[in-house]
Amino acid sequence: MPERSLLYRNDRAGAYPESYYAATAIGMVDRPAVEGVVEADVCIIGGGFAGLSTALHCAEQGRSVVVLDAHRVGWGASGRNGGQAGAGQRVDQDELEPLLGLDDAREAFRIGIEAPQLVQDLATKHSIPIGYKPGILHTNHRARYDPESRAYARKLNEEYDYDKIRFVERDELPEMLGAAGCFAGTLDMGGGHCHPLNLALGLARAAEAAGAQIFEHSPVVEVDRGDPHVVRTAGSASQRSAGAPASEGTVRAGIVLYACNGYLAGLEPRTAARVMPINSFVVATEPLDDEVARSLIRDDVAVADSRFVVNYYRLSEDPVSKERRLLFGGGETYGYGFPARIDEFVRRPMAAVFPQLAGVRIDYGWGGTLGITRPRLPDFAELGQGIYSMSGYSGSGLAMATRSGKIFADMLGGDDRDFRVMQRMPTAPFPGGGRWRHPLLFAAMTWYAFRDRL
Repeated sequence: MPERSLLYRNDRAGAYPESYYAATAIGMVDRPAVEGVVEADVCIIGGGFAGLSTALHCAEQGRSVVVLDAHRVGWGASGRNGGQAGAGQRVDQDELEPLLGLDDAREAFRIGIEAPQLVQDLATKHSIPIGYKPGILHTNHRARYDPESRAYARKLNEEYDYDKIRFVERDELPEMLGAAGCFAGTLDMGGGHCHPLNLALGLARAAEAAGAQIFEHSPVVEVDRGDPHVVRTAGSASQRSAGAPASEGTVRAGIVLYACNGYLAGLEPRTAARVMPINSFVVATEPLDDEVARSLIRDDVAVADSRFVVNYYRLSEDPVSKERRLLFGGGETYGYGFPARIDEFVRRPMAAVFPQLAGVRIDYGWGGTLGITRPRLPDFAELGQGIYSMSGYSGSGLAMATRSGKIFADMLGGDDRDFRVMQRMPTAPFPGGGRWRHPLLFAAMTWYAFRDRL
């Protein structure tokens, strides 16, 4: 299946991309592949935020846990994203209420605002150097969206008792943001931004300290359902390319969780029909002096705009050197390959937002694959006795995928309230089946991208 090549097509097997995050990562460890037969209570397929958080929370309950990743922990979207930890769900409450009903919509919002707080709590508890900064500024690229933003901030203040969001007037925004083409917006101090790869690496260390076993270079090729379930891996591509003997392993577990997001491919067909892989891209500029950095984003918050194909950006802070760079994400592709020059691909939207940076050097450019669903809501599913899936975070995975690990462990521990709320999210399959989904998605996304420019 072509989607399967996403595991290897755009990256060297078993190696992190040459990103700003990989260059400034703290605590990177190369773990062995699984070999022979391993027994566990819980087997988790995927070593991103969802899988690692699940491993940590399940291990803290006293369960034996195995995590399997085809490459390295945090190798996928978890270690490549824009670093924004949004509060709430990816979809506004105005849309959620008719989809879920008022009661479930309120519960979904509660779960969503707890998500970035959990990120901060885990980082503090386990001494994870993520450099968390509060605040996400959502800007409007069209003036006609301003009344809607004002009304939405008021709705959350008054109907949801959420006092961390406020409307930013059009004449105030230029003082906060040196970006072109922005009107009014909202500032949500319930969200924030951080170093995502360091978060993944720290969650892995914390999970192992709690007793979980994490195996890298262990691509799963088959799951046989039974009592127990049997998860089989193949030798990794990195082993084969190095000419080393390809190790194969088997994990026998009573509970199996698919936590693969955009890299699931055809491993689990029901979820694959509902979660579509798309590619997004980020660049990091050369270090900026403090005056320039402050002129771009005065209050060091993260920023995302109202385009369907979102521009998202923030200032970094190197965990060691404390150098500041602009990290800018923009542009998407819907095929399997990345652009040949990611730096040039992203420089175009960056130059439109920050024309004053036309001469600034770009030091890093990288891409990653995330999983989206049709309504941009996560897909939680119980697929059979002891078989589960959590995917489709649609760009909100840093906070929500981390939160999902606690939700899953709570469910196994007897408190399934939050899991059932998330399970009721209406994530229908993409139309067209395996042959036509990508052409149809490409046509739809191209239209929305064109509409952004109108």
